[in-house]
Amino acid sequence: TGSLATALRDRLSGIEAASFPDGPREATLRVELPEAEQTADFLDRSMIRAAPGVYVPLSDIVTVESRSGFSTVRRENGVRTVSVTGELSEENPARATEVQRILAEELLPRVARDFGLDWQLSGQAADEREFLNGALLALILCLGGIYLTLAWIFAHWTRPLVVMSVIPFGLVGAIFGHWVWDVPLSMFSIVGLIGMSGIIINDSIVLVSTVDEYSRRRGLVPAIIDGVTDRFRPVLLTTVTTVLGLAPLLYERSSQAEFLKPTVITLVYGLGFGMVLVLIVVPALLAAQADVSRAFVALRRFLRRGGAGPRRVLRAAVGAMAVLALALPLWAAVTGALPGWLLALWPGLSALSVPVAAVGVFVLAALGVVLAALLTILLLPRRQRS
Repeated sequence: TGSLATALRDRLSGIEAASFPDGPREATLRVELPEAEQTADFLDRSMIRAAPGVYVPLSDIVTVESRSGFSTVRRENGVRTVSVTGELSEENPARATEVQRILAEELLPRVARDFGLDWQLSGQAADEREFLNGALLALILCLGGIYLTLAWIFAHWTRPLVVMSVIPFGLVGAIFGHWVWDVPLSMFSIVGLIGMSGIIINDSIVLVSTVDEYSRRRGLVPAIIDGVTDRFRPVLLTTVTTVLGLAPLLYERSSQAEFLKPTVITLVYGLGFGMVLVLIVVPALLAAQADVSRAFVALRRFLRRGGAGPRRVLRAAVGAMAVLALALPLWAAVTGALPGWLLALWPGLSALSVPVAAVGVFVLAALGVVLAALLTILLLPRRQRS
């Protein structure tokens, strides 16, 4: 009975003959019966190999009966659902896009209107979108944790921004690496990017710590020059050893390694680009930070010595930021969605998850409030400043 069931299953479902890597994916070669032979009388026409080695009709061995099987009712959130699946050929992306457009804009809305149904497109694209939303939230939490840790270590609020400034440049290197190897960006690339964010700042931490130590005994510019000179070898060795340890995976041709290649490319090229830019960009940002800090010190002195006008503007800005910090997350937590007027103003937020969109809107709004407050102070009449 077991061998008979296996033979029938292989004929109907096919046999996996071989598998081989095809770019970032794995292709499978299957042997199946032609669709013309998979008709309703398949069981009556099937020939099965018997024990003596001769083929006999299946009807001579078994008795076929037709019965009604158990029906399955699927529900999601108490709503009955029916899944209709299909596959789009990847050989013609334009045609696949057109099919999706027709389904979303013409066919499914007409079915919903005629039969009173609700519909939702899902599949690989929906899974990727859900993964990207989760990965974006993970990246934000990762960067936030790195920032808080560096702020605690350096005892400074802006110095971690200089240390973390190499992360975007590492992303440039990762994109360049994917272009060189002709590998498309995928979910594994995002995983590598999250890991690279924590690794690439090691060189920057070493350099910034050395510059801070030297600046206590000499000027900032000589400290930057001496720090870059003294830490060039440690930065180089730290990056080269990591890159050389991962490089063999780039040339591995097995199917298992093909799935890891986007992650390895992100790490190797991101760290390689980051090493060069750490020695160039970070010193420049340290000098620029010193210039900006002097400007803020002057602004702080102005606010302390100024009149009631600047202080009122500053209190209003702090109050607006507090309202944003409480109102938007509270609304999202209670309703599970963003305000309608906000989605109408910025439709792109609907593609993100609610927590990520709420955090992003708060950060942008807070920056806008701060810039508006500074601009208002600068535009105050001179007699209201003093």
